Amino acid sequence: MSSGLEGVRAGGKAALARALATLEQTPDGADSLALLAEAQADPRGVVVGLTGPPGVGKSTLSGALVRAWREAGRSVGVIAVDPSSRRTGGALLGDRVRLATDPEDPGVFVRSMAARDRLGGLADLTVAGMVLMRAVFDMVLIETVGVGQSETDVANVADTVVLGVQPGAGDTLQFMKAGIAEVPDVVAVTKGDMGAAAEQARGDAAHALSVAAAEHGPADWTPPVLLVAARTGTGVTALTDTLDAHAHHLRHNGTLAAHRHTQAEHWLREAVRDRFGRYGLARAGDLCLDPGECPFRRLQAVVARLADTATAF
Repeated sequence: MSSGLEGVRAGGKAALARALATLEQTPDGADSLALLAEAQADPRGVVVGLTGPPGVGKSTLSGALVRAWREAGRSVGVIAVDPSSRRTGGALLGDRVRLATDPEDPGVFVRSMAARDRLGGLADLTVAGMVLMRAVFDMVLIETVGVGQSETDVANVADTVVLGVQPGAGDTLQFMKAGIAEVPDVVAVTKGDMGAAAEQARGDAAHALSVAAAEHGPADWTPPVLLVAARTGTGVTALTDTLDAHAHHLRHNGTLAAHRHTQAEHWLREAVRDRFGRYGLARAGDLCLDPGECPFRRLQAVVARLADTATAF
């Protein structure tokens, strides 16, 4: 990875795959941290997180979004977080099964990641992979593993969160109970061609969002609820237009940079906690980042300071 970010950008899929493998194998290595610092400082793309319970059709919707973005001339990186194999610990499903993409298309890159023991619907490498892909592609799509009520972690990674709701499954009530209605920027009722059942789901989702809004006060963005039938393409254009509208909203009201800054601080705290536990997190002290400060460089300094006393944690 001596060629850094420009080398990854110029090297195509093979270079990106090698860089991601290095990040996974040596996440605290000097080369990994240097690459991530470059990528953090030069984001190019928009990050969309797609979450929802198992069976809601996230992979089908992901494929439809990828096709729509490619038809619009945008490059796309996909992080598909899979359940883990009990034997190998690796991704159980794999990207070729989950997403029907053209392997010869240089504008699409799909990486499967194993959730392992993470309960938030993401993988350990998700944040690092997102930061690198965000510096390479126009759009980055993160599809969570689909573990149900503990999928709120995606809000700490994505610029825009899409929540999938399936007609007739009673999902909305579960979202209200779990507080997941507070997470999405957009709600997509999948299988939106199911007539009355889809309309009922849209109404239920809108009600759940209104309850969340009443509890937390007015917001500057009201999450729309859209009907989408990904297999036929119905509603996909409306969804991509809405995603663009939310990205425009974040940029022009000045909240995108603040949102990403908060995400970086959250990741830094979680990374220190993962390595050193709660006591180590307390020993690390103030982990708030100054504007423009790189969380990966900060982590490197914290790890160096705490490593000598790690056995005491």
